[in-house]
Amino acid sequence: MTKRWKQRPPGSNWGDFGDDDELGRVNLLTPEKVLQGVREVEHGITFSLSLPLDYPGGTALNQRRYPPILRPTEDLAHNQDTFYNVVARDKIAPSFIDLWSDDVVTLWLQYSTQWDSLAHQGALFDADGDGVAEPVYYNGFRPGTDIVGPQQDAKGDGSGSVSFAKHLGCEHMAAHGMQGRGVLIDVSHLGSDWQPVDLKMLEDIMAKDNVVVEPGDMLLLHTGFATQVLAWEKNPGPEIQAMYPYLDATDESLLEWIAESQISALVSDNYAVEGWAPDSETPHTLLPIHNLCLFKLGIPLGELWYTEELATWLREHQRSRFLLTAPPLRLPGTMGSPLTPVATV
Repeated sequence: MTKRWKQRPPGSNWGDFGDDDELGRVNLLTPEKVLQGVREVEHGITFSLSLPLDYPGGTALNQRRYPPILRPTEDLAHNQDTFYNVVARDKIAPSFIDLWSDDVVTLWLQYSTQWDSLAHQGALFDADGDGVAEPVYYNGFRPGTDIVGPQQDAKGDGSGSVSFAKHLGCEHMAAHGMQGRGVLIDVSHLGSDWQPVDLKMLEDIMAKDNVVVEPGDMLLLHTGFATQVLAWEKNPGPEIQAMYPYLDATDESLLEWIAESQISALVSDNYAVEGWAPDSETPHTLLPIHNLCLFKLGIPLGELWYTEELATWLREHQRSRFLLTAPPLRLPGTMGSPLTPVATV
């Protein structure tokens, strides 16, 4: 029994890695798992798995998330937005030959290629065992106490932060090191139609391509979604909301497979990994795979990764495994993080 909960959700692993665990299945990225990834390196070829972080462009995919905004920093006299293309001879002292630029970014952390941290989605669940469901996150961490905001000085250090995850933020993944063996399933065999992929379809693809997923692996799905996003050159069409295959979260056997596979992370090149759950008057989650992975099992989710070049190379060489290095930004208190993952084969 932990201090934060008296009962845990059915099928969850709360407490299995310790009462205060904030990593979940990332704990399965052990030194042996890293070595398994290293053993997949035969050619020394690397693939960047990130879209440029100003993609997809606009707000057609999510109206709450905007492209990054760049601007210069202040100068030495505290004039805002000025320290850019500064000729030191003219601005600082005549004896200097230097030319300087310095900048700052306003960055929506889940706009482009991203990790979802375990603080990104929780659920209403009776963790106290009193018959009343209350909002909780993975391993019983609580909004307001552990995930703070929106409120003034949420971080508590006078920095101006209005939100802050005291627990479950991406910095724990970064500190652990998101490196190990990656395994890719090439779902693009199914074409570009917006369609759910159930367990049988997934297993058929795995059998055809000789893909084996083992405990601790980071699992990547290639659908072609991010390839089309890149082709639009930051001007996505309306079909961005419904294109390419996605995992069928209504397939209970697929959810069971995700749980039983003991994967350490689940990644896709599409948006959200899954589709929306159907409407129901019965209380339910909008995103069953998010609920299973982030809330119950502590499996971080990757979205909008660029997998085209890696998938092509693996297909040509009849491989599916590689070394994956994918740490988020070590920025404390974050719900999600941009990253530039690297696959090495």
